[in-house]
Parts: sequence; C-alpha cells; structure tokens
Amino acid sequence: MDLSSLSALSALDGSPLPDLSGKAVLVVNVASKCGLTPQYTGLEKLQAEYADRGFTVLGVPCNQFGGQEPGTADEIATFCSATYGVSFPMTEKIEVNGPGRHPLYTELTSVEDANGEAGDVAWNFEKFLVAPDGKVTRFRPRTEPEDATVVAAITGVLPG
Repeated sequence: MDLSSLSALSALDGSPLPDLSGKAVLVVNVASKCGLTPQYTGLEKLQAEYADRGFTVLGVPCNQFGGQEPGTADEIATFCSATYGVSFPMTEKIEVNGPGRHPLYTELTSVEDANGEAGDVAWNFEKFLVAPDGKVTRFRPRTEPEDATVVAAITGVLPG
C-alpha cells in the first residue's frame, strides 16, 4: 500500500498533511472520550522515541464509535495538546467504516490482523503500521501502543 490516499485528507487545522513518503507510519483512529483514550500517552512515547528514525504516528479522529469524538477540530487539537502533549500529525475527522469510509481506510481494512481477520475497524485506537515499502501490519484497539509486538513491528521497518 502507498499512502497516496492521504493526499485527499487535510490536517486537523485544515492545512496539508506533512509528506509521509518513505516513513514508517502508525495510522490510528483516535477519540477523546473513549476508555482507550489514555493510549495517546503510549502513542506520544513512540513518536518521541522513533521520529528521528523515519517514523510517525498519524492520528485520525473519528466519531463513529459511541460518539466519542464529538468535538470540533479546535477542541480536538486543544484536548490532545493540553492533556497528552500530542506532537504527531492529526488528520481532519473522517469515517473509517460504512458507506462514507475514507479511501485510506478502504485500503487499510482489507489487511488481516494477526488472527487472519480483515474488515471493519472494531473500535477507537485500531492501529495500522504502514512500512516504507507499503506492507501493512494491523493491531486491534486493545493492543497498547507500547506492546512488544507493536514496538518490534515498528523497529523492524524503520527506514533510518
């Protein structure tokens, strides 16, 4: 997979997203009012640890799971910055499932997880590691960002 479908997305503030070509990117659908929201802490730690080696987290706000991301772009940005010190890029709010699914997630949800299951995103904080060569590894929502399997997958595909 390439990340060309990101070109149809804007950053949370409406500006263009940074160029992510050649990077290892952990794409995560995020929400501010979810029981899994504390995963922002682990995502930010991954960002701090590996950003200088060609890695980034890409947060993708989504309000499709229990209405847990109801805020405006400004409210989401303020919450993430003030509460979790988020420094990684965030996209505009999109849909990851259903008829309004963004093309990025059409591609990502075709990838099987470790149990051989593809299909819809299960909940907030589902993670997709897109390697620089386009290979995608999928991690379900309850897999913590700093889980050994996630870290090993990231370090195994770092370009630098």
